Amino acid sequence: MIARAILRSMPEPAGTADLVITGADVSTMDAARRWAGAVAIRGDRIVAVGTEPNVRERFPNAKELLHLPGRMVLPAFQDSHLHAPFAGRYRLHVSLHDLPGVDAYRDAVAAYAREHPDEPSIFGGGWLMSHFPGGTPTKDLLDDLVPDRPVFLLNRDVHGAWVNSKALEIGHITRDTPDPWDGRIERDPGTGEPTGTLHEGAAYSFADTHLAPPPHDEWERAILLAQEHLHALGITGWQDAWVTPATEDAYRSLAERGELTARVVGALWWDRHRGVEQVDELVARRDRGSVGTFHPTSVKIMCDGVLENYTGAMLRPYCDAAGHETGQTGITYLDREQLTEAVVALDARGFQVHMHAIGDRAVRNALDACEAARTANGVRDSRHHIAHLQVIHPDDVPRFRELGVIANCQPYWAQHDPQMDELTVPFLGPERAPMQYPFAALHASGASLAFGSDWSVSTANPLEEMEVAIRRADPSTREVRPFLPDQRLTLPVALAAFTSGSAHLNGDDDAGSIEEGNRADLVVLDRNLFDVPGATVAEARVEHTIAAGRVVSSPG
Repeated sequence: MIARAILRSMPEPAGTADLVITGADVSTMDAARRWAGAVAIRGDRIVAVGTEPNVRERFPNAKELLHLPGRMVLPAFQDSHLHAPFAGRYRLHVSLHDLPGVDAYRDAVAAYAREHPDEPSIFGGGWLMSHFPGGTPTKDLLDDLVPDRPVFLLNRDVHGAWVNSKALEIGHITRDTPDPWDGRIERDPGTGEPTGTLHEGAAYSFADTHLAPPPHDEWERAILLAQEHLHALGITGWQDAWVTPATEDAYRSLAERGELTARVVGALWWDRHRGVEQVDELVARRDRGSVGTFHPTSVKIMCDGVLENYTGAMLRPYCDAAGHETGQTGITYLDREQLTEAVVALDARGFQVHMHAIGDRAVRNALDACEAARTANGVRDSRHHIAHLQVIHPDDVPRFRELGVIANCQPYWAQHDPQMDELTVPFLGPERAPMQYPFAALHASGASLAFGSDWSVSTANPLEEMEVAIRRADPSTREVRPFLPDQRLTLPVALAAFTSGSAHLNGDDDAGSIEEGNRADLVVLDRNLFDVPGATVAEARVEHTIAAGRVVSSPG
């Protein structure tokens, strides 16, 4: 409900507006970057944008009036890459996100196990690699808490899992178990015994084989929890970067009942253990059609892993602790030829392709695949995009504009923190470390930028994400050196990436700017971001979120 202190009811003459917002600074984010003083909404559409006197004259008897002096109105934020069902599911089980360290993790696991004695396994996630020596927790830290049931806890970036001895036992993971081709079992260097961390494919294989799949109603509850959180942050649309048949069914059922108030693009998961024979199956899933606000029109391909466990695919080998090159260059889940074949096939069938690429070799492979698709199928408005983009070789930066590939950036990671300073920079070396998250270089080259959070890997708050893009520093601290400050963006560029840029990536040309005829997706902030000192935009707060003309989050 809109706060009654600033809301008054009006009569309902023919042709009236349902809601008029006045008093605030309205940043339209249109092509001219115009400002306005009022907005009128009828149904799910914006019917007027202009000065306050002009809009009041056109709609003198709006059903509801929201007068907001000192506030700022923007197009609602859209997130170009997150994992809403999984983020919500953590909240239903063991969420280690935002906990301060190992002791707090253990307390959370112990409390959940005590409160749920009948659950056959303990599931959760959100631990930080930087809280453990070498980024790898051990089974003994869990064994005394839960000795009789498997414990499976994904790390914050979902590229590894912390497990107890019972999990290793039921998974038949011993010193003699070989590493899977797409992952690694962390082992004691002396004995070869598994220590309790499973990387990449080793973790996913265990989960698929030994953890009971969540029931349909749990996925629905998880998505609704996530939606509530995202709406409170001003987000009315997102691209879900990992849609399985189970989460797709949950999205569809919620959309059919009108409970999915966000607009969601589903990126259907590409099975890296199979080839292009799965394209027909993906087409069949897409051909079930959009339902309500859910649109399964994209396909997600994992090109590599992450740098912290040396699975991000690099053009040159990783360094060791002494700075010498090793023999490790990371993992490509699809080699260059397989990736090209997949992207060409998906592009030919009209899919948007959403690629995860962290290392510079993975980024280059993804760009090469998009180039091959243009050559094979012709140029179309595909809006293919590459997410994360931690390391990009300078030669590949201009190719984003040249190939029409959108740079799908997760700006919160571009800061100094223990994971960056202790587990990443030393193993990239002094030549490659400055190549990380080159947002300014991408923008200067003419690339189209879209911002996403990868929530729950990092905060879903667009204001915190944008502050890092602008300051290249942790929003919670002010006296800290920025991370590669030459790659900072301006506030207008960051705002565009989280509004019109992400809306464009999501194929949502009906939103992303405040213009007559557009869908009424708006966010109201408690201050004008252009008036805050030192670009401290993370201190702003969302007061109201409007999705398709409906207030979906507000105080009170």
